[in-house]
Formats: sequence, C-alpha cells, structure tokens
Amino acid sequence: MSLLKPRTPSSLLGLALEGHQLEGVVLRRTNGSMAVHRSFEASLALDLLTNDPELVGRELRNHLNQAGVRERHCVVGLPLDWALTLHTSTPDLSEPDVQGYLNVQAERGFPYALEDLAIGCSRYQLPNGERHATLVAIPRNHLALLQRVLEAAQLKPASFSLGITALQNTKRASNRGALVVALGRTGVGLQALTDGGVAALRSLQGAVEVTGPDRRVDTDLLAREIRITLGQLPAEARESISCLRVFGRAEWTQAVVPELAASVKPMGLEVELGTLHQAPGLSGLDPAHEGGAFPIALAARHMAGQPPVFEFLPPRVSAWTELTSRFASRRVVWVGAAATAAAVLVGGAFAWQYSQLASLQSRWKVMSPRVKEVEDLQQQVRRFRPWFDDSHRSLTMLKKLTEAFPEDGAVTAKNLEIRELANVTCSGVARESQDLFRVLDRLRETRQVQNVQTPVLNGKGPVQFTFGFRWIEGGAL
Repeated sequence: MSLLKPRTPSSLLGLALEGHQLEGVVLRRTNGSMAVHRSFEASLALDLLTNDPELVGRELRNHLNQAGVRERHCVVGLPLDWALTLHTSTPDLSEPDVQGYLNVQAERGFPYALEDLAIGCSRYQLPNGERHATLVAIPRNHLALLQRVLEAAQLKPASFSLGITALQNTKRASNRGALVVALGRTGVGLQALTDGGVAALRSLQGAVEVTGPDRRVDTDLLAREIRITLGQLPAEARESISCLRVFGRAEWTQAVVPELAASVKPMGLEVELGTLHQAPGLSGLDPAHEGGAFPIALAARHMAGQPPVFEFLPPRVSAWTELTSRFASRRVVWVGAAATAAAVLVGGAFAWQYSQLASLQSRWKVMSPRVKEVEDLQQQVRRFRPWFDDSHRSLTMLKKLTEAFPEDGAVTAKNLEIRELANVTCSGVARESQDLFRVLDRLRETRQVQNVQTPVLNGKGPVQFTFGFRWIEGGAL
C-alpha cells in the first residue's frame, strides 16, 4: 500500500504569475532541510488568457531552458487579480447545511454561474463566537488555459493557489490578527488574517506607479486602502489586528516601510518586515532570495505536506478509476443484454426495433425545431444572465456615483461609460482638483467600489478629469 501513496518529490519548481511577469525557483530537499537551488525571472511576451496556449507554453519552456530548469513537477501561484472574493457570516448549522448555505451565498454574490468557477473557502470563528467565511473564486476557463500552457511547457502541476496566502500560516497563534502586504512589480496584495482563517483578500492595482524602469508605491493610497479594509472587517476581527507585515524585495521595502509605518500608526498597527525564515525547513534561507517570496513559500508548503489555504487545481482522474468505470459502465451491460436478446429473438426483435425507430424518427422530426430553439434560448440566457438580474446594478452604480458628487456643481460629469456592469469610466470638469479628490475619497468609502484609478487631469481651474473604478456587487473584501 505504501507504494501506491504519492511521494513528495525531492525537488520542486515554484512559479508565480503577475501580469506578464514570471518568477520561478527550484527548491530542493537535502538532509531533511530545503534550500533554493535555482531562481529566475522572465517577462512573457504572450498573454496567457488571449494567445494560443501552445505558443505560450513554448515561450515558457524556452525561459525554463535558458534558466537551466529541468524539473517537471511544479506548484503555481495564480495572479491575485484573477480572484473574486466574497465575505459572509455562517449560521450555527450542521456541516452539510453550512456547505449548502455557502453555495447559495456564492451563487448570489459572484457574477458567474457556480459551474464556471473554482471556489475555495477559508472559515474562522471570532472570540465572541461569531462564525465567518471568506470565499475566493477563480474562473475555470482561466485554470483550463493555464493547464494547457503548462502541458505545452512539459510541466506537471501539483497545486494551483494564491501566493500571498502561503506567506504566513493561518493556523499559527502568532499570526492571529495580522495584515500581510505583498509588494509586487505592478500591484500590491493585501491579506487580513484572523484566528484560524483569512478575513480579507484584495488586489490593489493602483498602488504601484511604474514609469519605465522606475517604480513607486503610493503609500498614501496603500494606507487609505488598509483603513478601508479594516473598516469592512467584523468588529472583533478588526480589534485583534495590531501587526502589519510587509513582504517584497529589499529595494522596495526599504523605501515603503518607514513611510507606511508613519501612515498606519494612528490605526494602532506596528509595521514589520515579513520573512520566510519561519517556513518549514527554510531556517537557513539566504535573504537575497526574498524577492521570490511567492514561489518559495508555495513550494516549501507543498514539500512540507501542508495543504494550501485555497486550492484551485482541478481534480485528476486516475487511470484505475477510468478503467473501472469503463468496464462497469451501464452502456456495456446494456449492449451485452441487447446482443443476447437479439440472438434469441432475431426476427421479432428486428421487426419491433424497426417500427420503434421509425416512430421515434417521425416524432423527432416534429420536435427537433423546438428543441433547437430551446437550446438556443438556453445559450442566450447563459450568456446574458448577468445583464438581466433584479438588482438594478447599473442604476445602483449611477446612484452611488451621483451621491459622491457635490450638490453645488463644483464637479460635473460629462461622459459616463459602464462596461460589463463592472468597469466604470467617468470624465467631466471640476473647479479645482481638490474638489475632484474629495469626490474620489467619497467613492472609495463605498464598499462596492474598488480600484479607484488615479484621475487624469488637464488644465488648472477649471480642471478636466477622467477616472475609473471597478464595481463589485456586494462589496469587495
């Protein structure tokens, strides 16, 4: 039986995706401890979601060959901006009933059908007895494309997860009441940990300004989003958070940590640098490798046998299951019975079968136009379902945007564009730029509004502006 159990490989490739950027490490186990054997970075010219997976896989394989990577087994950190999040409280029910309740909440809260999503759940209980859950969903189409890319790159995925959730162990008491900030190349990840689970998970794309080779983290915006995130947490969870851990490259954190510490001090938060030295078997990790925190943490957790907080890798059907299901299929039994009956009742069976087939074919000719019409309607319903719900999302978006504008006409909108009932772009005229910034601050206080972009300004009194934001139904976490 021990031979049938899957063995953890002695070396593992960890990959982390962020936009077109790819980070990778090869982690090896030697004498009971793990160490980084090889690390690399690459910029992908092709887009994983829009280009041919075969071509993207070849490009990935070329980067791996140039880095000297020969490992086939890998764990992958998915981009945080792929994730859809939903927070809900859970009633005191039996486990099957709680799971059914969470499925209903996911069906109501996510803008996709449940069969189109891979959903992970992190549940936790507050000291006052309240139970909560954080649901994280990834579109299955994204995962299928990623699997095809990895197959074309001759890789075998062992796990699909989110890199930021692997940086800290949610079950450890030292992580109770902590915020985790992960500084990336093009965005910032924000995670709130409470006793035993993930309370909030966000991707802050507008917090990093990239100009050529230079990048700058907007600490004011980051502090504001931290304050908003804390305000959205349950009171018990918010009061328990006193620590803010910052992960990222040394050249990024050196400039950010002092400014961020001053900004979040009024919130009662102490800022400290995050480290991977507490990961299983990585006590001797070279600090120079901290830049690849996501792939290192994901690979270390997998090699240590710790399951990820959110697992999105589709289950694999074993060859033995396929073989047994094939021979135990009802179709095989039906074919054998039909063959026996045909051998015993040759003449009568064929005559009866012919008459039945003729009758069914005539009925099908009558039914087929209506069946085709119903199938077409089902496809249309599936395609346009998000546009015809009873929540009046577009009107709600207009109402919230209108409430953010001042009544004295200091800021007026001229053009408003809503795409996919989620992405909103607004342009207009403001007397002063400060009037516009007050409108943006009021928008950020709306829980359904996320990723308010820095406005594009033109002129000095009056000021022409254009800004955008993303609407998350039910509110982002």
